Amino acid sequence: MEDLMALKIKVCGMRNPDNIGELIKLNPDYIGFIFHPLSKRYIGANIPSEIQAAIPKAIQKVGVFVDEPLESLIRRFRISRLDLVQLHGSELPEYCQKLKDLHIPVIKAFSISPEFDFGIALPYENSCDYYLFDTAGILRGGNGLKFDWEKLNQYRGNKPFFLSGGIQPADIINIKYLDHNRLYAIDVNSGFETEPGVKDISHLESFIKDLRNINS
Repeated sequence: MEDLMALKIKVCGMRNPDNIGELIKLNPDYIGFIFHPLSKRYIGANIPSEIQAAIPKAIQKVGVFVDEPLESLIRRFRISRLDLVQLHGSELPEYCQKLKDLHIPVIKAFSISPEFDFGIALPYENSCDYYLFDTAGILRGGNGLKFDWEKLNQYRGNKPFFLSGGIQPADIINIKYLDHNRLYAIDVNSGFETEPGVKDISHLESFIKDLRNINS
């Protein structure tokens, strides 16, 4: 990692108001809300207004979408007052570019398998703000599986990326030794849950503290 770049933390799959209130006290950099109806962590058509009001501006709200029709995504982005969108489907670079033209920041997710070719990401370089590398699985995210992080050595692109996929509290040990100058953020979800959509705040508190100490 670059010495000057402190790793960010994104906690994804949130939907319980009380749980979100406890998470906010930990000051994560991003909170992710899943807008895919097939997910166990589906937030609904939009983020409830009381949740929107509770989240300070310093914490950015990320909407996670899977092959959402463009106009629907734009409408939800505005109603839910999102800061970024995360595209977890088969969205093409042209789709991402249309969002960029509307000044909507984009995280494009890629499902990493042993055979994955990072060249697939190259056409998205100019239309996305970040990549997210998740583990290939049956579901579009939230599989709770970890890919071999040695695979990241094959990524030589310029776009900063979020690392996702089955990350658990004990993984902080290995995260400390990751050495990739485009690693921007750690994305956690099911590995910190007591049930789908509800996070173990004590585990998150320790993890976030340790993550931030890496660069202190």
